[in-house]
Amino acid sequence: MKKLIALFMLSGILMFPVTTKAQDADQDAADTTEIVEQAAPTPAAPVVIDDEIIEEDKGFHQVIKEKFIEGDPTYMSPVLICLILGLAVAIERIITLNLSTTNTKKLLARVEEALEQGGIEAAKDVTKSTKGPVASIFTQGLMRYTEGIDMVEKSIIAYGSVEMGRLEKGLVWISLFISLAPMLGFMGTVIGMIGAFDAIEAAGDISPSLVAGGIKIALLTTVAGLIVAIILQLFYNYCVSKIDSLVNDMEDASISLVDILVKHKLTK
Repeated sequence: MKKLIALFMLSGILMFPVTTKAQDADQDAADTTEIVEQAAPTPAAPVVIDDEIIEEDKGFHQVIKEKFIEGDPTYMSPVLICLILGLAVAIERIITLNLSTTNTKKLLARVEEALEQGGIEAAKDVTKSTKGPVASIFTQGLMRYTEGIDMVEKSIIAYGSVEMGRLEKGLVWISLFISLAPMLGFMGTVIGMIGAFDAIEAAGDISPSLVAGGIKIALLTTVAGLIVAIILQLFYNYCVSKIDSLVNDMEDASISLVDILVKHKLTK
């Protein structure tokens, strides 16, 4: 019996290293497989081209160019010409109006000082050397000083109307392009719809592919005309508000000039 137990223990001791070695071998194999899998290059993911992503990458200029071509240059070109000419006139008016702005308080102070020191001729030199409609009105009023205060007032009023007409010069063209651009856009709309119905009549069937082209031209020309009108309307309103401001300055300054002349004549 003791011999049997000793034999069993001996066999277990001999089997343990074999089992351990087998487990180590399996572990090494698993580690090797994991390393190989990690080292193996990951297959490249398929590149999917998304039309929406391509559209987002396009620049604003490219999008405008494509829409212009899709809307048919025949109908879009007149709208574009209205925008270019309208902006040219508006920018010229804005520059002119800003250059016509005068610091009336400072000018009145200089004129009053010149009247006290050198008389009417010195005041004329001050107004002639100053740019702007207010200074021009002052010059006309001072030139009639010898004829009396009533003539000075009449001269200021008359010449003020002339200066106001000069300030409003060109606004009628901006107003024309504001009205003309949507009309041209609507004309493209009507022509596009006529083309769509002609295609339906020729095919004898209503198909989305037949109607889509004409309707797209109609919508694009309409949108283009409205956008041009909106842009030019903003410039037009700015010019009108600037002119109103200048006219108010001219009226207030003219009243102040008459008061200064009356004061100078009384104290002379």
